Amino acid sequence: MRRTRGHGAREQEPRRADRARLPLRRSLLGRLLAVSALVAACSVAATAWIAVQTTSGAIKQEQGQNLTADARIYDTLLEYAARNPTWDGVGATVRKLARESGRRVALTTQGRQPLADSATEPTAPALPPQASAVVDPLSVDTVLAARGADGQGTGADRIDPRAVGPFRLSAADSRALRRTADDKVACLNRAGIASDVVVGASGRPRVQIVGNDPERALGTRCDLAALDTPTRSERKALDALSELADACLKRQGREGVRLNNDLSWGDPAPVAVPGEPAAVVPRPVPAPRDAPAEQAAPSVEMPELTGENDRAIASCVGTARSEQLSSYVASPALLFIGDEGGATLPGFDLSPANTARIAGAAALVLALTVGASVFAGARLVRPLHALTGAAQRMRDGEQPASVPVSGDDEVGRLAAAFNDMSAHRARLEEQRKAMVSDVAHELRTPLSNIRGWLEAAQDGLADPDPAFVSSLLEEAVLLQHIIDDLQDLAAADAGALRLHPEPVEVRELLGQVAAAHQARAENAGVTLAVTATAPGPALSADPVRLRQAVGNLVSNAVRHTPEGGRVTLRAYASEDGCGTVVTGGGTVVIEVADTGSGIPADDLPHVFDRFWRAEKSRSRRTGGSGLGLAIVRKLVEAHGGTAEATSTEGEGSTFALRLPGASEQGRRPAPDGMTTAF
Repeated sequence: MRRTRGHGAREQEPRRADRARLPLRRSLLGRLLAVSALVAACSVAATAWIAVQTTSGAIKQEQGQNLTADARIYDTLLEYAARNPTWDGVGATVRKLARESGRRVALTTQGRQPLADSATEPTAPALPPQASAVVDPLSVDTVLAARGADGQGTGADRIDPRAVGPFRLSAADSRALRRTADDKVACLNRAGIASDVVVGASGRPRVQIVGNDPERALGTRCDLAALDTPTRSERKALDALSELADACLKRQGREGVRLNNDLSWGDPAPVAVPGEPAAVVPRPVPAPRDAPAEQAAPSVEMPELTGENDRAIASCVGTARSEQLSSYVASPALLFIGDEGGATLPGFDLSPANTARIAGAAALVLALTVGASVFAGARLVRPLHALTGAAQRMRDGEQPASVPVSGDDEVGRLAAAFNDMSAHRARLEEQRKAMVSDVAHELRTPLSNIRGWLEAAQDGLADPDPAFVSSLLEEAVLLQHIIDDLQDLAAADAGALRLHPEPVEVRELLGQVAAAHQARAENAGVTLAVTATAPGPALSADPVRLRQAVGNLVSNAVRHTPEGGRVTLRAYASEDGCGTVVTGGGTVVIEVADTGSGIPADDLPHVFDRFWRAEKSRSRRTGGSGLGLAIVRKLVEAHGGTAEATSTEGEGSTFALRLPGASEQGRRPAPDGMTTAF
């Protein structure tokens, strides 16, 4: 026995090892955490991406709109600076631009002395430390610079084309040239060439042929050369510019050059219309739109022209132009453009600090998600671990124990169902053990009797006379009866109990059962009676199995009824409230009532259990094997009915079989009952 226990303990060791917790990566909690973290990470990433895309798009759109408005503000103020030598009177222009753009516009000197500000309130916020742009007509911001009047950019020239200085024509010269230009346009129109008069920033008009093809006018009599002759003021300004450029070249040890009317140098250039590019422009440099025009002077001895000289000449001409125009334009000023509240242009600065804040917020969201997942997962997994441990203990044969029910959720209901299953299993295990013991006891008694009689006959202690044989036959019949009952129960449990239903006359069936048990009832001094309607209720059943069920009830009633008592068999159909009997489709009730000792209330729920007996000694004098009533219930349930028992201790018991009636339909008045005594 000790070896057996040691072997069993060794077998249970690997089973207990199976109870160890699963690795986190395979457990439900680990999967829940992984899924929650993944969902949180994806949510944070998707939210951040959508926010960045949306914010960036809105910022870019706003910046684009602001850039357009800022470029217009810059161009307007640049034009003012190009046409005026000082900033006096710019306040009205600044306020007008602020109203039109809805922005704050402010101008200061390079020393940040205020020149004009659209925010005149005393509580206006301070200007930002960095200016939006520098307004300088001699050094234009190429990003914000507006296009020229002819639609072409200034290219490398950073001098505003509207800064003409001494090249600006007087009103009389401008009117005279305009009349000449109008005459030329009229001449070209008569020749079938469409043309218009365009006035440049200096006030000099020029003829622009539609289609921008000047060669079309060469074959006409409309001479445009009169418009190319420079005025006296323009020749004077060009000579002064040439002197400034020559002085710059001489300081570098280079020879001076003679500038043409379009500010080119080298070979004389054809006369060009001021403010319009010449037909041939050798070695061009940035020049004002309305450069003075004059006839090319006779070619003089020119310096050697190389790439390095050209760059030096271009630099000196640009310096000379800035020096010449400096007294005609306003001094450089700082331009501040911002919102009315003082904010500057919006932007999205993904600095390290902002990146750290975004990462911290994402980490906080992930931490909260993981913490909530751990809390929820622990509450979810804890009862599951308890259920798993209890199930494994039941598998190992240990005493089943209930698990705590935490609530009325799905897990709580699972725990409650497990507790019910565990209790039911415990009851079944107790019933199984009791049934094995009862079966052994029921089979041992007849076998012991048969063995005892046979051993006595073998030893010569008993004669094999007819009484001897009859005793052995009685014990064999009892043994066969127990085996048949067990076989019937097994067939009923397996659903293999075969029935052969047919129309049955209940009164006749009860009479047959009473006749079969009449002799035993007379020996016991018990009156056996049948009470049934005439004719009896319609019933479709297997007559053999139904007689077996009713016979078991009658046999049990006779056994437990004392001498002088009475056992009554009764059958009736269900009645409605009008006193009529339903003869088809209703319920047929068969009752077996006795006037015996009755059944205690505590034992009444167990009377149909297998091998159950109120008398625990299981003596043959006080009862049978304990299978009869169990067979009755199985047979009735096979017919689709139920078996019930009611009892009053000391007065008797009543067993009722409720069976479905036949399929025939009909109603008839209930006849008087008839009692037959045997």
